[in-house]
Amino acid sequence: MDNSFFAYLHRLELMAFFSGYPLIYTITLFIAGTEQFKNNFKSRVVPLLPFAYALVGTCYLGLQLKNLYPDYSIKNIALIIQQPYLITWGFLSILFWIPTLAKKTVLSLFHSLVFFFLLVLDLFSGMNKDTVKNDMRIYTVSLLLNFAAIAFITLLAFLYTRYKKRLRS
Repeated sequence: MDNSFFAYLHRLELMAFFSGYPLIYTITLFIAGTEQFKNNFKSRVVPLLPFAYALVGTCYLGLQLKNLYPDYSIKNIALIIQQPYLITWGFLSILFWIPTLAKKTVLSLFHSLVFFFLLVLDLFSGMNKDTVKNDMRIYTVSLLLNFAAIAFITLLAFLYTRYKKRLRS
């Protein structure tokens, strides 16, 4: 990996969008496994997790398009993108909008573990205190972003279900 400043910024962007998803996923499954929420929560929220992840991926794509504006040429893209494999991996999260892929919720977890591994790698690589502090701030932002995404998708699903019930009656 390139150790330049811009490569580090791209890596932080990726971590800000995707590294918090594994914890949100785990907490959601933990809550879904408790007796109090077992049937209702698990049947409603857990299947929405990949869609929330896809929403975060769509937001990441929007940020990248904003950064590339106004020159979307191949030359400019090659100049700006520092870590093409990681960025492409991040763009693949948009595929979770496809219902067939979204049915396998664990795939979204496996996809996001790559970015979580980047965070863990930074923490245990012996970096200085400021870098670790910065990574923890980015991780907190990622947790908030992923929580907001699952809350938004859950709200949309609730409103859609309510709208369908209203049409039937």
